[in-house]
Amino acid sequence: MTPRRSDLDAVTFDAMGTIVTFADPVPRLRRSLAHRLGLDVSLDRCHLAMQAEIRHYRAICHRADTRASLAAVRVECAGVLADALHADLDAGAVLPCLTDAITYLSYPDVAEVLARLRGSGLRVGVVSNWDVSLHDALERTALAPLVDAVITSAEAGSSKPDAGIFERAVEALETRPHRVLHVGDDPVGDIDGARGAHLHAVLLVRGRMPAARRPRIATLLELPALLDLDHAA
Repeated sequence: MTPRRSDLDAVTFDAMGTIVTFADPVPRLRRSLAHRLGLDVSLDRCHLAMQAEIRHYRAICHRADTRASLAAVRVECAGVLADALHADLDAGAVLPCLTDAITYLSYPDVAEVLARLRGSGLRVGVVSNWDVSLHDALERTALAPLVDAVITSAEAGSSKPDAGIFERAVEALETRPHRVLHVGDDPVGDIDGARGAHLHAVLLVRGRMPAARRPRIATLLELPALLDLDHAA
């Protein structure tokens, strides 16, 4: 059963694929390599190199719980990218190009819905398997002013679907698990994880075939009606 506004104190959201995404990094990487280093690298090679970097980042991002450790993780990932480009480059040369390649974007339905939730008196949180740089990503996408708490797996020492990261969010939002609804696009990490920590959960299915999980929404614009905000006291 989906809770209504009167049942909740807060709504939390997954980050990647739910409230933010990123522009295709491959052409951005190719342009940056040409501009900064004078290199003409094929799109196919850039694609393979970015895949290698992303795989490596996902394996080590939990280390980046401070600015200093984030810098070390980025250098390590730049080294992986340099090796995959096969262009006789070192990590220091490639790091600015990697930074150029990654640009985060907010989905067009996010700001309106977060503002609507907060306007109804609900607190808003972000719960994500991410490093400390999520705070910067939310600033750059202009979402930070609409969020009351940001919990990353690196800082929490716990990753979805583990209950620990959700428990940290509940604590930060100063409420109880059954008074929080979590929204995310991963049936296991977001839905099973949240419910395992005794939160309510709604699956977001953006541009994909409908999932079997319920409740589910295709856009965040459906969330206010699902929570019956128009009739909330």
